[in-house]
Amino acid sequence: MLLGKRTWMFTNKPVIISTGTVGGPMEAKGKIPEAFDLLHDDQWLEQDSFEKAQQLLLEQAIDITVNKSPIEKEQVEFFLGGDLINQITPTTLALKSEDIGYFGLFNACATSTEGLALAALMINNQAANYVMTGTASHNAATERQYRYPTEYGSQKPPTAQWTVTGAGCAIIAQQGSGPVITSATIGKVVDMGLTDPFNMGGAMAPAAVDTIMTHLKERNLSPSYYDLIITGDLGKVGRESSLELLNQKGIHIRKEQYVDCGLSIYKREQPILAGASGTASSAIGIYGYYIDQIRKGNIKKILAVATGALHSPLTVQQKNSIPCIAHAVAIEAGSDKS
Repeated sequence: MLLGKRTWMFTNKPVIISTGTVGGPMEAKGKIPEAFDLLHDDQWLEQDSFEKAQQLLLEQAIDITVNKSPIEKEQVEFFLGGDLINQITPTTLALKSEDIGYFGLFNACATSTEGLALAALMINNQAANYVMTGTASHNAATERQYRYPTEYGSQKPPTAQWTVTGAGCAIIAQQGSGPVITSATIGKVVDMGLTDPFNMGGAMAPAAVDTIMTHLKERNLSPSYYDLIITGDLGKVGRESSLELLNQKGIHIRKEQYVDCGLSIYKREQPILAGASGTASSAIGIYGYYIDQIRKGNIKKILAVATGALHSPLTVQQKNSIPCIAHAVAIEAGSDKS
């Protein structure tokens, strides 16, 4: 059911029956190593390129997610996913040996909730029985794509963020045991004219604010309905900016209620500057740590708002501003649906 202009209500309450997460050496030393099903001590993953390592991360997350689920891989009908690398090739290559219908997505670091929202829509409308969504990123591959190869050792400003090396996947089903997806609010492109590719948090903050405000308005909710409102990878700069903007617009969210995956993954003493980023940042935080908190009964309701900067190396070189987006997915504790 459509509420307002951009919010879907899922009356059949699609179930997240399984999730799987993989991380690298930086993530293993971070705040939430328990959120990962598999951790690597080598960022190369014994591959001969960082892009191949990223592909392997997603392949491993897919296998782990299926192995933790009550179904066989052959029962998954569709996969929705993408990444940050040219033409989302690591995701595509990870799916080339799978007998699964494939939708390639690109919404940068908002891909994790874009995939979750679309998977829930498919399940809710009985267009599939089992849909998997997922994404992966790799620090060195992303730095080479968007900024400078890490071998350059170039100095970054304090607004820059550290791209997560990792992957996260989830299986959404019509029936089963796990948290349920109750609604989703689809973001719109928001461009405030910022051009600094080293300040993604500041660029994405207005998109997060727009989507959160739209979700609360169209569902007629106050922020207190949710135990946590979780942004994707705004980091320190974007989180502070978005909280200030929300307050200015009359949306008052308690600081302890408003958390960011980009500030949840690493320890302060790690060389992360303003926080974590990358498509895997929100996938690991949401699919891994926060959904696990729901399963454990520590929280009951979350609004997951992954944010994405939709620029490319070419647009940056041509001095274009950075368009951004955020998608929100409401996830609540659920009962066994059989």
